[in-house]
Amino acid sequence: QVQLVESGGGLVQAGGSLRLSCAASGRTFSSYTMAWFRQAPRKEREFVAYISWSGQRTYYADSVKGRFTISRDNAKNTAYLQMNSLKPEDTAVYYCAADLTGWGAGETQYNFWGQGTQVTVSS
Repeated sequence: QVQLVESGGGLVQAGGSLRLSCAASGRTFSSYTMAWFRQAPRKEREFVAYISWSGQRTYYADSVKGRFTISRDNAKNTAYLQMNSLKPEDTAVYYCAADLTGWGAGETQYNFWGQGTQVTVSS
């Protein structure tokens, strides 16, 4: 079991940056693939990025590629999402998620979820 708590969301102007953090409880954080998803108002939750347990493998949605960077610090049991060049369409609740079975962009693959943190980008 792992419990996830996101932080770092807020209000930012278009073109600005935010860094989200996902703090995990438990001794086996380094075994989990970590991912970020987001859900905008009146839209389905969508994949943003994932990072493998070692940090060597990352993958991004096309909509954020080149602007967002996912990373992790296994010593701190924390995953991060650095978001640069933010756009109003990035406005959403951002969720981190964890999976032990492998890696992928499918929401149903991830068994553990945080409560979400709101990111609002003003134009």
